Amino acid sequence: MPKVFEALKWASSFLKQAGRDENAGELLLLHHMKKSRASLLADLRMDIDKQVWEIFQQDVQKHAQGMPVQYIIGCEQFCGRPFKVNEHVLIPRPETEELVHGVLLRSERLFSEREQIDVVDIGTGSGAIAVTLALENTKMRVSATDISEKALAVAKENSEKLCANVHFYQGDLLKPIINAKQKADVVVSNPPYIPDEEIMELSTVVKDWEPTLALSGGADGLLYYRKIVEQLPDVIRYPGLIAFEIGHGQGKDVKSMLENRFPKAEVQIEYDMNGKERKVFAVLSL
Repeated sequence: MPKVFEALKWASSFLKQAGRDENAGELLLLHHMKKSRASLLADLRMDIDKQVWEIFQQDVQKHAQGMPVQYIIGCEQFCGRPFKVNEHVLIPRPETEELVHGVLLRSERLFSEREQIDVVDIGTGSGAIAVTLALENTKMRVSATDISEKALAVAKENSEKLCANVHFYQGDLLKPIINAKQKADVVVSNPPYIPDEEIMELSTVVKDWEPTLALSGGADGLLYYRKIVEQLPDVIRYPGLIAFEIGHGQGKDVKSMLENRFPKAEVQIEYDMNGKERKVFAVLSL
């Protein structure tokens, strides 16, 4: 059987030839050997168990064919916590961690004297946003919606495993919250925002594996923002906070939607380190 460094070298070369991330082999080997990165690097000359080697090769080949590493190992880290993921949910991204941090910071300022903050996460997917908010700020009473029953099953499992108190509702956007006659101080969402014609331009790792329902935002990518903004007055309280993750180039349109619906709102577009629009926050004052 090969040693650890030999297995990593083979995987890196194999994946490079396939046009995939060369570092994916390390993630897969860490998973199968149940080691930390530091431990793996300390054991580079260790022989790999035969069964581990066989499974590792199969998984490297799966990734070479386009299957995301996160779906292969069934997990992705989000804000320092492990979240189960599968083909029914979008894989959480680092930019969504920034959305969560933005919500936490603004909520602390806006609701500093509150004993309870009612939060709704729209289109929760894996539950990464909802669960993280509930765990990071114990004042937050979090509800989450998703139209997909299979996605909600994943979110509920993540919530239970991470001991988060989140209430889940199946339904379209804010409709379950409206039907339940609930109100919220914070509404947050990372809705599908890829324009339909751009779906086919995405990497095969994304377009062929991640759920189209969680990617496609209609002809211009703004379909779900329009729907959510239309429903928001039935849910949001004053003062209130609205937070969206957006695609690059969508900031001006989403900002205009919010300003038209809430003329007195303070709406801010935030950019990532590369100068791309990533988030829109709207603060509603009394």
